[in-house]
Amino acid sequence: MRGDAVAGLIITFINAIGGILIGTLQHGMPAMDAANTYVQLTIGDGLVTQVPAIIISIAAGFLVSKAGVEGTADKALVTQLATNPVSLGVVSGAAGLIGLIPGMPLIPFAALAIGSGFMAWRLGRERLKPQPTAEELDAAKPQPEVEEPISNILTIDEVKIELGYSLLALINDLEGRRLTDQIKALRRSLAQEYGFVMPQVRILDNMRLPTQGYAIRIKEMDAGAGEVRLGHLMAMDPAGRQVELPGEHMKEPAFGLPATWIEEGLREEATFRGYTIVDPATVLTTHLTEILKENMAELLSYGEVQKLLKELGPEQQKLVEELIPTVVTVTTLQRVLQSLLREKVSIRDLPAILEGLAEAAPHTTSVTTLVEHVRARLARQLCWQHQGGDGAVPIVTLSPEWENAFAESLVGGGEDKQLAMAPSRLQDFIRAVRDTFERIAMSGENAVLLTGPQTRPYVRSIIERFRGQTVVMSQNEIHPKARLRTLGQV
Repeated sequence: MRGDAVAGLIITFINAIGGILIGTLQHGMPAMDAANTYVQLTIGDGLVTQVPAIIISIAAGFLVSKAGVEGTADKALVTQLATNPVSLGVVSGAAGLIGLIPGMPLIPFAALAIGSGFMAWRLGRERLKPQPTAEELDAAKPQPEVEEPISNILTIDEVKIELGYSLLALINDLEGRRLTDQIKALRRSLAQEYGFVMPQVRILDNMRLPTQGYAIRIKEMDAGAGEVRLGHLMAMDPAGRQVELPGEHMKEPAFGLPATWIEEGLREEATFRGYTIVDPATVLTTHLTEILKENMAELLSYGEVQKLLKELGPEQQKLVEELIPTVVTVTTLQRVLQSLLREKVSIRDLPAILEGLAEAAPHTTSVTTLVEHVRARLARQLCWQHQGGDGAVPIVTLSPEWENAFAESLVGGGEDKQLAMAPSRLQDFIRAVRDTFERIAMSGENAVLLTGPQTRPYVRSIIERFRGQTVVMSQNEIHPKARLRTLGQV
């Protein structure tokens, strides 16, 4: 490039000197006229010869500017020049100065200066605005639809409540009686009472249900259903009689007692008459509570048992290491805990249960025998759980005749015994138990049936079929310091 510039200057100098000599010597022109004429011709020739170089330089600039930009060259040029406020400002200033030169057309250059200056001002204001962050840009982008894996369909909800369309308002009750809050309190209460945390409850709508109906499912199977009336209150007579107030008469879904849905305006009158008043959300929660208590054994999964073991304190971890899995497997422990929960026995005192298993497991593999031994270790808890208001345990004893009848009806050797009592004798036993406990219930007592340790599991297996709420305890489960109050005999 330096050599070309020097050569251009030499050629220009030679052309200027040669032109002056030709003008003065050949054409007889005065020196000043010859210099003026041939210097202008030399300069013009130099400018014309530089036009190709200018075009090549502009083309090279376009190529350099186009590099790294997508699209055609014209679009790249417009993008780089028309969107840069600095370049537009330079163009505006240069066009204005050229328009002020005498002899130059003012209107076109003035229009170009004003237009480019306005665009530079607009672009400069937009650059001053705060730019969106990367997170905001990502949020603004349309998210691609992710197809849910088919394997998710196989997941089973442990506990699920399906609500009719009108009952969705129970989830966000404006008065603070939200169904979700009551369910959280229920799970906390059951954990404290029975010793393990219930699975989370999934709530969703079901358009196939009545508008004010609900359904409770345990492991996707129907466990209970009912209807509530929003804007009304359920009134029940503690004596079990029909409520004598205007309203919709129906059965209470949890216990099947006579109940009536009354209007809010009758609350004071119902309270004055001694009726129990319950709002719709509490009715549903009470029903859920009873269903969970009936299905606690099924909800205690293998994973929940392992979680209970991990949450034991460091003092009990040594016992767990010695007991599981060398002496008792986790599956056997799960079956023992499920048997206890099936009879509404709390497993909160898990260390005592493990100690009972450590004593009995080396001598037997029968789950029934293990359960009976554990229940004997929990004698204090069982007696306290079933004691009456006076501190004594109300009991109904099983007569020696029925004790012998059950003992003689056991068939099989060793620990694999089965009850094989004649159907007629079973009917007599069921009738005797029902008559005795119904007579005691009329007096307001909730008695416990006391049997011998060998026959208790088999007596319980019969009674749970027709009186599931009746507690059956053996003599080994009576704590030495417990006081007993005998109410009768079967």
